[in-house]
Amino acid sequence: MNQTGYYVQLIIGGNHMSEKYRIFGAELSPYSVKTRSYFRYKNIPHKWVIRSPANADEFQKYARLPIVPLVITPDNEGIQDSTPIMDKMEELFPEPKTNPDDETLKFISILLEEYSDEWGNKHMFHYRWKAEVDQISASRRIAETNLPFYIKFLPVVNTLMKNKIAKTVKERMSNRLWVIGSNENTEDQITSSFHNLLSKLSLHLKDRKYIFGDKPSYADFGLWGQIYNSWTDPTPRKFIEEDYPDLLPWIERMLNPKDEGSYESWDSLSNTLMPILKEELGEIFLPWTSEITASMSEGKEELSVIIKGKEFKHSIGGPQKYHVKSLAVLKSKFDSFKGNQTLENILTEANCLRFLQ
Repeated sequence: MNQTGYYVQLIIGGNHMSEKYRIFGAELSPYSVKTRSYFRYKNIPHKWVIRSPANADEFQKYARLPIVPLVITPDNEGIQDSTPIMDKMEELFPEPKTNPDDETLKFISILLEEYSDEWGNKHMFHYRWKAEVDQISASRRIAETNLPFYIKFLPVVNTLMKNKIAKTVKERMSNRLWVIGSNENTEDQITSSFHNLLSKLSLHLKDRKYIFGDKPSYADFGLWGQIYNSWTDPTPRKFIEEDYPDLLPWIERMLNPKDEGSYESWDSLSNTLMPILKEELGEIFLPWTSEITASMSEGKEELSVIIKGKEFKHSIGGPQKYHVKSLAVLKSKFDSFKGNQTLENILTEANCLRFLQ
């Protein structure tokens, strides 16, 4: 899960299916659209509220952190962070299923979602704020949502204010690539990882609707949130559409996902799913996130880990504390699957098991 999450006690009573939840989010937030896609799939009555200055007071009333998504329940309780939101909704709305019943596949889905939130965000963030064409596109879209409502009726002032906000956003965000560990030393590894993921996932989804078969899972929501957001930016959109066209039906489908059948078995999934687990999680994500935890526990100011034979090195700042917490939560979740020999064999083959124990 990305960022600090707060589980908020929900009053499980009343007819929740007839009451609306409110999702405060942003189109340019992978975690927001991930949550919205999940709510749509689960048929949970909700209202999508674009976070803006116009609703700042209401947002602050329920939010403990200045992050989206924020879900406000019918009982006027607030929940933040996409994974805890989904976990809590699973308790209230168990159908349609959002993970396979098969325990092996269920944990793999949880693991892929974690990879998406923590490492997949590097792919999206790097491309969004590295090249000027992408910086301009994103900053102008962000500016649009931050304009006071009345300004929209004053065309000249609207343009001036939008340009001013966009310039400020562009300058701030383009200087924050360090937050996700992107620098001259690491950028090639981040972009190579993204293209490898897209290539492997494209092959996996060529003949199936969702990652585990005919209905979506946590893995779909997590991966899609990051990839869909990248697809809305000029540079990634071009290479996704040109080089990975088999992903496009899935990208479109996940805007409003449906239960279209059954989950598959590991035997039918393994040929194209194992390479993703091995090359992206076992060789990149888990070694990196484990080293974050080790480095921070030792008080280091810089992380250095060998990824696929090359040093991956970046400064350790405040944001990395979230990775430490999320890895701890992932390990805690894995504890409930211990003893599943099939799962442990798969994780061993993918070089993932040792990082989870």
